Amino acid sequence: MDALLGLTVVALAVATPFLYPRLTLRRALARPLPPAALAALRRYVPIHDRLAPELQEQLHRLVKQFLHQKKFVGCAGLDVTDEMRVAIAGQACLLLLNRATGVFPSLRTILLYPGAFAAARQDVGPGGVVTHFRQTMLGESWQDGRVVLSWDDTERGALAWDGHNVVLHEFAHQLDSESGATNGAPYLGSSENYRNWSEVLSRDYAHLRRAAWMGSQDSVLDHYGATSPAEFFAVATETFFGKPWQLAQRHPALYDELAKYYRVDPRAWLDEPPAAFEPDHPASLGPAVSPALPANRSFAWASW
Repeated sequence: MDALLGLTVVALAVATPFLYPRLTLRRALARPLPPAALAALRRYVPIHDRLAPELQEQLHRLVKQFLHQKKFVGCAGLDVTDEMRVAIAGQACLLLLNRATGVFPSLRTILLYPGAFAAARQDVGPGGVVTHFRQTMLGESWQDGRVVLSWDDTERGALAWDGHNVVLHEFAHQLDSESGATNGAPYLGSSENYRNWSEVLSRDYAHLRRAAWMGSQDSVLDHYGATSPAEFFAVATETFFGKPWQLAQRHPALYDELAKYYRVDPRAWLDEPPAAFEPDHPASLGPAVSPALPANRSFAWASW
Protein backbone atom coordinates (compact mmCIF):
# COMPACT_ATOMS: atom_id res chain seq x y z
CA MET A 1 0.00 0.00 0.00
CA ASP A 2 2.79 2.36 0.95
CA ALA A 3 4.60 1.47 -2.27
CA LEU A 4 1.49 2.21 -4.34
CA LEU A 5 1.02 5.54 -2.57
CA GLY A 6 4.64 6.38 -3.20
CA LEU A 7 4.32 5.59 -6.89
CA THR A 8 1.20 7.75 -7.08
CA VAL A 9 2.99 10.68 -5.47
CA VAL A 10 5.93 10.30 -7.85
CA ALA A 11 3.62 10.08 -10.86
CA LEU A 12 1.80 13.23 -9.80
CA ALA A 13 5.08 15.05 -9.27
CA VAL A 14 6.23 14.09 -12.75
CA ALA A 15 2.90 14.91 -14.44
CA THR A 16 2.17 18.22 -12.69
CA PRO A 17 4.60 20.37 -14.73
CA PHE A 18 2.88 19.12 -17.91
CA LEU A 19 -0.73 19.15 -16.71
CA TYR A 20 -0.78 22.39 -14.73
CA PRO A 21 -0.26 24.77 -17.69
CA ARG A 22 -3.06 23.01 -19.58
CA LEU A 23 -5.42 23.26 -16.62
CA THR A 24 -4.72 26.94 -16.02
CA LEU A 25 -5.07 27.70 -19.74
CA ARG A 26 -8.40 25.87 -19.84
CA ARG A 27 -9.63 27.99 -16.96
CA ALA A 28 -8.44 31.19 -18.61
CA LEU A 29 -10.18 30.32 -21.87
CA ALA A 30 -13.42 29.44 -20.07
CA ARG A 31 -13.71 32.95 -18.63
CA PRO A 32 -15.26 35.64 -20.84
CA LEU A 33 -13.27 38.74 -21.68
CA PRO A 34 -13.94 41.38 -19.02
CA PRO A 35 -15.93 44.41 -20.28
CA ALA A 36 -12.86 46.66 -20.06
CA ALA A 37 -10.81 44.20 -22.15
CA LEU A 38 -13.57 43.94 -24.77
CA ALA A 39 -13.76 47.74 -24.94
CA ALA A 40 -9.99 47.93 -25.44
CA LEU A 41 -10.16 45.26 -28.13
CA ARG A 42 -12.79 47.24 -30.01
CA ARG A 43 -10.75 50.42 -29.68
CA TYR A 44 -7.42 49.03 -30.82
CA VAL A 45 -8.75 46.56 -33.38
CA PRO A 46 -11.18 48.93 -35.11
CA ILE A 47 -12.35 46.23 -37.53
CA HIS A 48 -13.50 44.05 -34.60
CA ASP A 49 -17.21 44.74 -34.99
CA ARG A 50 -17.06 44.02 -38.72
CA LEU A 51 -15.73 40.53 -38.20
CA ALA A 52 -18.19 37.69 -38.61
CA PRO A 53 -19.41 36.35 -35.24
CA GLU A 54 -17.34 33.16 -35.56
CA LEU A 55 -14.21 35.23 -36.23
CA GLN A 56 -14.93 37.45 -33.24
CA GLU A 57 -15.21 34.32 -31.11
CA GLN A 58 -11.91 33.02 -32.49
CA LEU A 59 -10.21 36.34 -31.84
CA HIS A 60 -11.45 36.51 -28.24
CA ARG A 61 -10.17 33.00 -27.56
CA LEU A 62 -6.79 33.74 -29.14
CA VAL A 63 -6.46 36.97 -27.18
CA LYS A 64 -7.22 35.19 -23.89
CA GLN A 65 -4.58 32.58 -24.68
CA PHE A 66 -2.05 35.23 -25.68
CA LEU A 67 -2.62 37.21 -22.48
CA HIS A 68 -2.36 34.04 -20.39
CA GLN A 69 0.87 32.76 -21.92
CA LYS A 70 2.92 35.85 -22.78
CA LYS A 71 4.80 38.12 -20.41
CA PHE A 72 4.78 41.90 -20.89
CA VAL A 73 7.69 43.97 -19.62
CA GLY A 74 7.67 47.76 -19.49
CA CYS A 75 10.94 49.43 -20.44
CA ALA A 76 12.32 52.95 -19.89
CA GLY A 77 9.89 53.53 -17.03
CA LEU A 78 6.73 52.48 -18.87
CA ASP A 79 3.94 51.02 -16.72
CA VAL A 80 2.25 48.43 -18.92
CA THR A 81 -1.53 48.54 -18.46
CA ASP A 82 -4.13 45.89 -19.21
CA GLU A 83 -5.35 48.07 -22.07
CA MET A 84 -1.89 47.98 -23.65
CA ARG A 85 -1.75 44.21 -23.30
CA VAL A 86 -5.13 43.76 -24.97
CA ALA A 87 -4.23 46.21 -27.74
CA ILE A 88 -1.11 44.24 -28.67
CA ALA A 89 -2.72 40.81 -28.25
CA GLY A 90 -5.73 41.77 -30.36
CA GLN A 91 -3.71 43.05 -33.29
CA ALA A 92 -1.22 40.19 -33.18
CA CYS A 93 -3.93 37.53 -33.03
CA LEU A 94 -5.62 38.85 -36.18
CA LEU A 95 -2.81 37.04 -38.00
CA LEU A 96 -3.96 33.69 -36.58
CA LEU A 97 -7.65 33.67 -37.54
CA ASN A 98 -8.87 30.53 -39.33
CA ARG A 99 -5.44 28.95 -39.00
CA ALA A 100 -4.69 25.72 -37.14
CA THR A 101 -1.59 26.98 -35.42
CA GLY A 102 -0.24 27.72 -31.98
CA VAL A 103 -0.41 31.22 -30.53
CA PHE A 104 3.13 32.25 -31.43
CA PRO A 105 4.57 29.23 -29.58
CA SER A 106 8.17 30.46 -29.62
CA LEU A 107 7.29 33.87 -28.20
CA ARG A 108 7.62 34.37 -24.46
CA THR A 109 8.10 38.10 -23.80
CA ILE A 110 6.91 41.41 -25.23
CA LEU A 111 9.13 44.33 -24.25
CA LEU A 112 7.27 47.63 -24.49
CA TYR A 113 8.89 51.07 -24.65
CA PRO A 114 7.00 54.38 -24.34
CA GLY A 115 8.14 55.44 -27.82
CA ALA A 116 10.83 54.80 -30.40
CA PHE A 117 13.89 53.26 -28.77
CA ALA A 118 17.61 53.06 -29.49
CA ALA A 119 19.03 49.60 -30.15
CA ALA A 120 22.71 48.67 -30.20
CA ARG A 121 24.01 47.63 -33.60
CA GLN A 122 27.36 46.83 -35.16
CA ASP A 123 28.59 46.98 -38.73
CA VAL A 124 31.54 45.05 -40.11
CA GLY A 125 33.31 47.13 -42.74
CA PRO A 126 36.26 46.53 -45.07
CA GLY A 127 39.13 44.70 -43.43
CA GLY A 128 36.85 43.39 -40.71
CA VAL A 129 36.64 46.75 -38.94
CA VAL A 130 33.68 46.66 -36.54
CA THR A 131 31.73 49.88 -35.96
CA HIS A 132 29.31 50.05 -33.05
CA PHE A 133 26.34 52.42 -33.21
CA ARG A 134 22.81 52.88 -31.94
CA GLN A 135 19.78 52.85 -34.21
CA THR A 136 16.33 54.28 -33.50
CA MET A 137 13.64 51.62 -33.90
CA LEU A 138 9.86 51.25 -33.63
CA GLY A 139 9.95 47.47 -33.24
CA GLU A 140 12.12 44.37 -33.22
CA SER A 141 11.42 40.67 -33.59
CA TRP A 142 13.86 38.08 -32.31
CA GLN A 143 13.99 34.33 -32.69
CA ASP A 144 14.88 33.92 -29.00
CA GLY A 145 11.28 34.50 -27.85
CA ARG A 146 11.16 38.31 -27.73
CA VAL A 147 9.28 41.06 -29.53
CA VAL A 148 10.10 44.70 -28.76
CA LEU A 149 7.56 47.45 -29.51
CA SER A 150 7.09 51.19 -29.18
CA TRP A 151 3.76 51.89 -27.48
CA ASP A 152 3.33 55.28 -29.20
CA ASP A 153 3.63 53.61 -32.58
CA THR A 154 1.55 50.62 -31.54
CA GLU A 155 -1.27 52.99 -30.58
CA ARG A 156 -0.87 55.18 -33.66
CA GLY A 157 -0.95 52.23 -36.05
CA ALA A 158 -4.02 50.75 -34.39
CA LEU A 159 -6.07 53.94 -34.36
CA ALA A 160 -5.14 55.01 -37.90
CA TRP A 161 -5.43 51.52 -39.43
CA ASP A 162 -3.89 52.81 -42.64
CA GLY A 163 -1.44 50.07 -43.58
CA HIS A 164 1.35 51.11 -41.17
CA ASN A 165 1.10 48.83 -38.15
CA VAL A 166 4.14 47.91 -36.09
CA VAL A 167 2.37 45.05 -34.27
CA LEU A 168 1.24 43.32 -37.46
CA HIS A 169 4.71 43.92 -38.88
CA GLU A 170 6.69 42.43 -36.00
CA PHE A 171 4.35 39.49 -35.48
CA ALA A 172 4.55 38.71 -39.19
CA HIS A 173 8.28 38.30 -38.52
CA GLN A 174 7.39 35.87 -35.73
CA LEU A 175 5.32 33.78 -38.15
CA ASP A 176 8.10 33.99 -40.73
CA SER A 177 10.63 32.62 -38.26
CA GLU A 178 8.48 29.54 -37.50
CA SER A 179 9.75 27.97 -40.72
CA GLY A 180 13.26 27.93 -39.24
CA ALA A 181 14.58 31.07 -40.91
CA THR A 182 13.31 34.65 -41.12
CA ASN A 183 13.50 34.94 -44.89
CA GLY A 184 10.09 36.06 -46.15
CA ALA A 185 8.75 32.50 -46.53
CA PRO A 186 6.75 31.30 -43.50
CA TYR A 187 5.68 27.69 -43.15
CA LEU A 188 3.40 27.03 -46.16
CA GLY A 189 2.78 23.31 -45.96
CA SER A 190 3.68 22.04 -49.44
CA SER A 191 6.30 22.42 -52.15
CA GLU A 192 3.65 23.72 -54.57
CA ASN A 193 2.69 26.45 -52.11
CA TYR A 194 6.33 27.43 -51.77
CA ARG A 195 6.77 27.56 -55.56
CA ASN A 196 3.77 29.85 -56.01
CA TRP A 197 4.80 31.99 -53.04
CA SER A 198 8.36 32.34 -54.28
CA GLU A 199 7.29 33.26 -57.81
CA VAL A 200 4.84 35.96 -56.76
CA LEU A 201 6.72 37.49 -53.83
CA SER A 202 10.10 37.44 -55.58
CA ARG A 203 8.62 39.29 -58.54
CA ASP A 204 6.82 41.93 -56.45
CA TYR A 205 9.83 42.30 -54.17
CA ALA A 206 12.02 43.02 -57.22
CA HIS A 207 9.47 45.57 -58.46
CA LEU A 208 9.43 47.30 -55.07
CA ARG A 209 13.23 47.43 -54.98
CA ARG A 210 13.22 49.03 -58.42
CA ALA A 211 10.56 51.54 -57.37
CA ALA A 212 12.51 52.40 -54.21
CA TRP A 213 15.72 52.87 -56.19
CA MET A 214 13.94 55.15 -58.69
CA GLY A 215 12.12 57.09 -55.97
CA SER A 216 8.72 56.14 -57.38
CA GLN A 217 5.67 56.21 -55.09
CA ASP A 218 3.38 54.26 -57.45
CA SER A 219 2.73 51.48 -54.96
CA VAL A 220 0.70 50.88 -51.82
CA LEU A 221 3.67 49.00 -50.35
CA ASP A 222 6.00 50.98 -48.12
CA HIS A 223 9.51 51.16 -49.56
CA TYR A 224 10.83 49.75 -46.29
CA GLY A 225 9.74 46.41 -47.72
CA ALA A 226 12.56 46.72 -50.26
CA THR A 227 15.09 46.25 -47.44
CA SER A 228 15.01 42.43 -47.50
CA PRO A 229 12.64 39.53 -48.28
CA ALA A 230 11.78 39.32 -44.58
CA GLU A 231 10.82 43.00 -44.43
CA PHE A 232 8.88 42.65 -47.68
CA PHE A 233 6.69 39.93 -46.16
CA ALA A 234 6.13 42.01 -43.01
CA VAL A 235 5.28 45.17 -44.97
CA ALA A 236 2.99 43.18 -47.28
CA THR A 237 1.24 41.77 -44.21
CA GLU A 238 0.50 45.15 -42.62
CA THR A 239 -0.69 46.42 -46.02
CA PHE A 240 -2.88 43.34 -46.55
CA PHE A 241 -4.77 44.02 -43.32
CA GLY A 242 -4.72 47.84 -43.48
CA LYS A 243 -5.15 48.59 -47.19
CA PRO A 244 -6.66 45.43 -48.65
CA TRP A 245 -8.59 47.05 -51.50
CA GLN A 246 -5.57 48.99 -52.73
CA LEU A 247 -3.25 46.01 -52.43
CA ALA A 248 -5.69 43.75 -54.27
CA GLN A 249 -5.96 46.24 -57.13
CA ARG A 250 -2.26 47.01 -57.55
CA HIS A 251 -0.82 43.61 -56.57
CA PRO A 252 -3.59 41.03 -57.15
CA ALA A 253 -1.34 37.96 -57.20
CA LEU A 254 0.39 39.06 -54.00
CA TYR A 255 -2.97 39.67 -52.38
CA ASP A 256 -4.13 36.20 -53.36
CA GLU A 257 -1.04 34.57 -51.87
CA LEU A 258 -1.49 36.44 -48.60
CA ALA A 259 -5.20 35.61 -48.53
CA LYS A 260 -4.37 31.91 -48.95
CA TYR A 261 -1.80 32.06 -46.18
CA TYR A 262 -3.85 34.10 -43.68
CA ARG A 263 -7.16 32.49 -44.72
CA VAL A 264 -9.13 35.73 -44.48
CA ASP A 265 -10.18 38.50 -46.87
CA PRO A 266 -9.88 41.85 -45.06
CA ARG A 267 -11.87 43.57 -47.81
CA ALA A 268 -14.95 42.20 -46.02
CA TRP A 269 -14.06 44.33 -42.98
CA LEU A 270 -13.26 47.67 -44.63
CA ASP A 271 -15.18 49.98 -46.94
CA GLU A 272 -13.96 50.16 -50.50
CA PRO A 273 -12.09 53.46 -50.89
CA PRO A 274 -12.80 55.99 -53.68
CA ALA A 275 -12.05 54.86 -57.20
CA ALA A 276 -8.83 56.88 -57.34
CA PHE A 277 -7.08 54.30 -55.12
CA GLU A 278 -4.43 56.77 -54.07
CA PRO A 279 -1.54 54.90 -52.40
CA ASP A 280 -1.80 56.95 -49.22
CA HIS A 281 -5.61 56.80 -48.95
CA PRO A 282 -6.56 54.48 -46.05
CA ALA A 283 -9.62 52.29 -46.30
CA SER A 284 -12.57 53.96 -44.59
CA LEU A 285 -12.74 53.71 -40.83
CA GLY A 286 -13.27 57.39 -40.14
CA PRO A 287 -10.72 60.22 -39.88
CA ALA A 288 -7.16 59.07 -39.44
CA VAL A 289 -3.68 60.46 -39.76
CA SER A 290 -0.87 58.38 -41.20
CA PRO A 291 2.09 58.11 -38.85
CA ALA A 292 5.35 59.81 -39.65
CA LEU A 293 7.73 56.89 -39.88
CA PRO A 294 11.48 57.06 -39.37
CA ALA A 295 13.73 55.24 -41.79
CA ASN A 296 14.39 52.27 -39.51
CA ARG A 297 10.96 50.95 -38.60
CA SER A 298 11.71 47.36 -37.74
CA PHE A 299 14.38 44.81 -37.18
CA ALA A 300 14.38 41.02 -37.41
CA TRP A 301 17.19 38.53 -37.51
CA ALA A 302 16.80 37.41 -41.09
CA SER A 303 18.40 35.36 -43.82
CA TRP A 304 17.51 34.90 -47.47
